[in-house]
Amino acid sequence: MDVETIVKHKFLEGSNMTFQEVFDFAFKSLIPVLQGLAKELGKDHFLKALKKVAFESALKAGQDTARQLPCNDFAAFTASVREPSHFGKHILTLEIVEDTPQAFEVKVTECLWAKTFREMGAADIGSLLICHRDYADCQGFNPKITLTRSKTLMEGDDCCNHRFVWGG
Repeated sequence: MDVETIVKHKFLEGSNMTFQEVFDFAFKSLIPVLQGLAKELGKDHFLKALKKVAFESALKAGQDTARQLPCNDFAAFTASVREPSHFGKHILTLEIVEDTPQAFEVKVTECLWAKTFREMGAADIGSLLICHRDYADCQGFNPKITLTRSKTLMEGDDCCNHRFVWGG
């Protein structure tokens, strides 16, 4: 069969949605549910559980990513930031501040997750569900990688300052 005659299943076709529309569709119905759960379960209890579950999920995701690559060294970890995916290019605006074999720092000045969660009054949820995962993701990828960050757009700062350090 000729490649041009292969028909994609309808689930695999493009949606023709902007990235903003995708985020609105995905999160503007989820965020009120999460806020409702926080109210039902008690905000402190909910946020503590969300932090734990999000961290565990990201740790596993980092491990899964590392297993799919030929190696899980620092260069492999930072490569995805140097050459972001189509998705990454459209949801984050960032600049590489430092790029050495031992340290990699990026300054993120726009983040569609932060914009979406902040507009919905759910920065506390977004911080744990999205931002906090970064620590676990790099740890899962390789425990020799550490992240320090003192600012996030989600928490209202002017940028996110991700600094990854290789301890290998």
